[in-house]
Amino acid sequence: MKRRDFIKGSSAAVAGVASAAIAAPAISENRKQWRLITTWPKNLPGLGTTAQFFADQVTACSNGKLEVKLYASGEVVPAFESIDAVSAGTVEMGHGAPYYWKGKAIASQLVSNFPFGLTAQEYNAWYMFGGGAELCDEFYQDALGCRFLACGNTGVQHPGYSRKELNTIEDFNGLKMRMPGLGGAAMSAIGAVVINLPGSEVAQAFASGTVDWVEWNSPYGEATMGFWRYGKYYYTPGFHEAGTSLDLFINPAAWDTLDSQEKAIVTNCANSANIYALSEPVAYSGAILQKLVAEEGVIVKKIPDDALTAIATAVGELIADQVANDPWSAKLFASLSKFRSEQIDYTNTTEGAFIQARNLPYKFPS
Repeated sequence: MKRRDFIKGSSAAVAGVASAAIAAPAISENRKQWRLITTWPKNLPGLGTTAQFFADQVTACSNGKLEVKLYASGEVVPAFESIDAVSAGTVEMGHGAPYYWKGKAIASQLVSNFPFGLTAQEYNAWYMFGGGAELCDEFYQDALGCRFLACGNTGVQHPGYSRKELNTIEDFNGLKMRMPGLGGAAMSAIGAVVINLPGSEVAQAFASGTVDWVEWNSPYGEATMGFWRYGKYYYTPGFHEAGTSLDLFINPAAWDTLDSQEKAIVTNCANSANIYALSEPVAYSGAILQKLVAEEGVIVKKIPDDALTAIATAVGELIADQVANDPWSAKLFASLSKFRSEQIDYTNTTEGAFIQARNLPYKFPS
């Protein structure tokens, strides 16, 4: 879908609403004020905090020449209308997750990464050295009317908390789950009932029993959710989102007003946000998980291998169908899949082998 095809309707409406909500950016004495709208609540751990870090870094690194003011989800437009507001030029840029835009361009969920896909480090390597940056930017301009920069990565997410213990693939039949994207579609394929919920409704849905299984991201990101009060089983591995990229989407006309130094600042601050987003959950999740297990009775469980195999098979079928029916999905997946196949053996002999060695039964000073 071309930019001109989809922004005629929804983007015009978004522009009208949003323009009334915030003032136009000030430009005086060679100083610019840009607005960054996000799909997150303000300072949401690991996500909203990354957006704020990026905004603050651009302002600081430009010495205020390019000041970025952040607006949380709903302050200007609803979360899922953010990309329309940026494409229409109502605001200069936004921050979210690429799979949020799959209703406008289905290939966007591959820009996020895909289940059983790349680790966060592999994704960043593909983005920086495997042609990913150019490919994603070309896709966003063609299909979504925005420029693209990777601006954060969640790393491996937990697939979720469950009220019920699951020991075989049959146990997933009829299980009511909240899981987004291709991971959720694959769970439907093995018999689960996937219920789509916005982030603001996830905790209440689990508490009320609307869902039996709820997915969010990491112990740190979930710390204020209280999921463990309603389901003690905390599942692993994070097959569905092993390294999910976050996106910075920028209005092309606004981007062209930046000089070369300002563009470099924005680009490098987005790169810096990748490190920030990956590091923040790791810094806090270890201690939080230990506390959940020791004090709250959380039980860490592995999804059964037969279920993982069936889920991976379902993911492969879903991707094959998407690639066959969408040219951009075919182009993106060809690049991602080639890079993935080249990295598997290397990653197994480095990170994979190291993790196995670290878990051997030796004594180490504490």
